[in-house]
Amino acid sequence: MAGFGWTEAGGEIIFIEAAVMKGKHELILTGSLGDVMRESARTALSYIRSNAAKFGISEDFFEGHDIRIHIPVGAIPEDGPSAGVTIATALLSLFTGCPARRDVAMTGELTLSGRILPVGGVKEKLLAAKRAGVKTVILPQRNYADIQGLSGDIRDGLEICFADRIEEIVGKVLRKDPRA
Repeated sequence: MAGFGWTEAGGEIIFIEAAVMKGKHELILTGSLGDVMRESARTALSYIRSNAAKFGISEDFFEGHDIRIHIPVGAIPEDGPSAGVTIATALLSLFTGCPARRDVAMTGELTLSGRILPVGGVKEKLLAAKRAGVKTVILPQRNYADIQGLSGDIRDGLEICFADRIEEIVGKVLRKDPRA
């Protein structure tokens, strides 16, 4: 699952890995992530658990399982509020068995109610997506104005989609919408 991160020097793509295993109902967070991203992961999991039925996930699925979210060691240490939607989508892919598309990247923070909050560094994130060969980029709706002033060469070759809520992007990111 690809997500955006960015540094002072420009945007970088980060990858989110998720796994589920038998365990004691723990959330295990590892890799290059700071306190803000750890909170994003907890929020994403809470959102999915409270909306499990909506996505075809059995509510008792979480009992007796540990969930691990990992940002690989090679990633830029990330601690901004922009990965919640990516983490939630990675978890949805894991829990539903619906693979994520590899040519889609997204950014945005997620609330407990499923709203996608705006982010900074949109230009850098779009440039990172282009460098990584991403075809579709999903941005928070409230970042719409941020791309209006960008030159066409930054946007060329990218399908840019905007969303207010995570439910709006599930069908664009996962190869099969678990709600179908």
